[in-house]
Amino acid sequence: MSGQAIFTTIMGAFLLPFFIRLLWGRFVNKLGAIGGFLAAITVVGTIWILDHGMKNHLIQQGSSGWIDMGLAAAVGAFTASAVTGGKVKKSFTNLGSAVIGGVISGIILLYIM
Repeated sequence: MSGQAIFTTIMGAFLLPFFIRLLWGRFVNKLGAIGGFLAAITVVGTIWILDHGMKNHLIQQGSSGWIDMGLAAAVGAFTASAVTGGKVKKSFTNLGSAVIGGVISGIILLYIM
């Protein structure tokens, strides 16, 4: 992978958690549950197009591995929460549940595809 591909991949992965932290709460505070749905569509949809959906997309991946944007969102949101003084120990239950859910989903997808 070239230096440019590494840089654009890191920037593409940075965009999703950055905009989730920046905009999602504002959508929900203004519009409630509907704001959460609108944030999911606009924030995640827009970043997905930038990362994967354009001809010159930001995230570059090899053919041997595939990582979902959810990993970038999880790592970015966790890191931002930890840096801003969030209680890391309280999040281990959620992290464990997310890992277990991801593994189960991966197994299901493996047998479906």
